[in-house]
Order: sequence, then C-alpha cells, then structure tokens
Amino acid sequence: MSPTADSVKALLESADFGDRLRGVNQLRDLDPAVAFTLIKPVASDHNARVRYAAVSQISTLGAANPAEALPLLRHCLLTDAEIDVRAAAADSLGALQLTEAFADLKTVYENTDEWLLQFSIIAALGELGASQSFELLATALQSDNGLVRTAAIGSLGELQDERAIPLLVPLVSDPDWQLRHRLVQALKQFSMPDVQAALATLAQDENEVVANEAKTTE
Repeated sequence: MSPTADSVKALLESADFGDRLRGVNQLRDLDPAVAFTLIKPVASDHNARVRYAAVSQISTLGAANPAEALPLLRHCLLTDAEIDVRAAAADSLGALQLTEAFADLKTVYENTDEWLLQFSIIAALGELGASQSFELLATALQSDNGLVRTAAIGSLGELQDERAIPLLVPLVSDPDWQLRHRLVQALKQFSMPDVQAALATLAQDENEVVANEAKTTE
C-alpha cells in the first residue's frame, strides 16, 4: 500500500523515533508541496537522527516552497545542537541555491572549528553559485584540513570565476592525489591556455586515476 499524507503524518507524530524516521523516508512518495508541509515541524524533532533526516530531505522538498525553506534551514544552521544537523542544513541551502543565506554560511564557517561543518559549507558554496563566495573559497584553500581544501577546489570550479585560475594552477604539484584529482575536475570548467597547460601536466601525473581524469574530455 502506497503511503498517504495521513499515514505519513501518523508516523511523523509517533512517539517511536524509528517510526518518525520511516515517515521522513516515505515523504519522498508524496506530492512535494504536501511533503514539505509535513516535514517542517520534524526539522525541530527532539531526536538528532530524525532532525538530520528531515533537514537532509529539505534539500529537495524545499523546492516546493523556497521562501519557507530559507528561514527553516537558516535556523537549523545557526542554532541546532548537533554538528551533523547544521552541516545538513548547509548542504540543503546549497542544493536549493538559496543565495540569501550566504552571509550566514560565511559567519558560521568563520566561527567554527568543526571540520565537518566547514566542509559542508564550502561544498555548498559551489552549488549556491553566488559570486560573493569567491573570497571565502580562496580562504578555504589555505585550510589545514585536506577535505576542506578539496571541497574549496571543487566549489571554485563550479563557480567558474576566472580569478580562481592563479589559485588552482599551482596545486598541480600538491602531494595529495585526491586533491589533484578534484583539481582536474575543477580546471576542466575553464578553457584558458594556462589551464590547458596545467591539465597537460596532470595528464602525466604519477597517479593513474589523476592522469586518466586529465586525459578524459567531457
């Protein structure tokens, strides 16, 4: 039997957190506008796993009502007690391209030492596509955390701002092959001669995965 709005609502209001998790998963089977209405209160559920699942789902369901999704996700990003829930809020803000949240994402990034949250924010900025993200992404390239640096490279590629080229090209010799692999993908977003020269160098990379990616034309 297919889920209905009433059956999902009953699960979401259950005292059992397992039922509530099932309810969140079943929201995918409902009309997005109906599902978004049902998921809004679940974003403040007392169980962190349920909140995480709900906030993650808003990355798609929020498209039904971006004007309401924005303050909901902003509240989770700024105030939730769990880092993974705040990270999921950043992911959802990026997925929905809610550029109005840029200032909040920047503030949180600059005021947290939690790498997961920093990583999610930097990755989200690429999807966000806001030109004002460039300086923050450039800063993230200097992070001590390799995953944050790699996310910054990817987001700079997505942003396609030519100011990123002199920041990215020197990374062809970075010792982390996973970072170089992401670098290849980012550089492919540009067509300038110095970028093509960097890709030619990466096509001879000692790591086969990196070299093959550089040789592949998309």
